[in-house]
Amino acid sequence: MQKKVFTFIFFLILTSCGYEAIYSKKNIKNYNFSISDLNFIGDKQFNLKIKEVLNNYTINKKNKDFILNISTTSEKVVLVKNTAGDATSFQNIVTMNVEVLVKNIFRNSFIISESFNYDNMPNKFDLQIYEREIKNNLAETASDKLIFRLSNIQ
Repeated sequence: MQKKVFTFIFFLILTSCGYEAIYSKKNIKNYNFSISDLNFIGDKQFNLKIKEVLNNYTINKKNKDFILNISTTSEKVVLVKNTAGDATSFQNIVTMNVEVLVKNIFRNSFIISESFNYDNMPNKFDLQIYEREIKNNLAETASDKLIFRLSNIQ
């Protein structure tokens, strides 16, 4: 009986903790900027993921309204080869070059770069799926850094 009461109280406390996702639509109002236009050049998969994250900032107009020109590149580099010359380790590097415009006037420019090292797999289909997941995760991380940089622009 005592374990049941303890478990009930424990779950009651956990459900009342007030956890919210940082980038939820409810918390978007905490950032003091909006994005009026997004222009992308470069890697299509990477750009789609960035656009998905930044679309929340195009809904509500704020005092700081940015126009973003984003150029992205993705590169797969062989880090290590075995004695037969086959690649055993790779590095995926994604780079995002961002130009920030306010009222069509150049305001700021910066580069965000992310990388991830991983080993080769015997099944090439699994390797392609894994690389796609890596690219999506790197795009989310780069987007988070972009949001932070935009929130600090005066």
